[in-house]
Amino acid sequence: MSRPILFACPADIELAADPICPDWVIDGQPRARSRRLAESADGTSSVMAWSCSAGRFNWQYDVDETVHIISGEVFVTDHKGQTRRLGSGDMAFFPAGSRSTWYVPVEVRKLAVCRHSMPRLFGTLLRVWNKVAHRLSGYSVIFVEPESDLAPQPEQQAEPRVAPEHITAR
Repeated sequence: MSRPILFACPADIELAADPICPDWVIDGQPRARSRRLAESADGTSSVMAWSCSAGRFNWQYDVDETVHIISGEVFVTDHKGQTRRLGSGDMAFFPAGSRSTWYVPVEVRKLAVCRHSMPRLFGTLLRVWNKVAHRLSGYSVIFVEPESDLAPQPEQQAEPRVAPEHITAR
């Protein structure tokens, strides 16, 4: 059965409030907003549009996250204290379990592809399954199930993210 193809313009999509955990905020009053654009049928992957106003905060990655900066800039400091600027058009990968400090001088907007990690054995089995399914059907197995409506939604107040105990504001 064929699934619909999703088209979106993440730079223009209306986002809803998605507060950063107050314990993670180091400086300023960063105001984050986000919107899930798509999710895989098995729930292991999603695509998000996200923005944040100026501020400095810690971030913990519970899933693998690949980001593509759409507009603005951010300075990301890793666990070794190395800082890297990401601006419009730049991309970065944050593996699950990593953490960083984000300094956002002016509003930043990104597209994020988030994926739950799975044990290597399961990943291998999934690739074998996809190859077999492809050969039998002549089509690739696609695990994307987009939301049906990407029209702007009214603002919704989301619950703040919860800070892990091992990350504290400086």
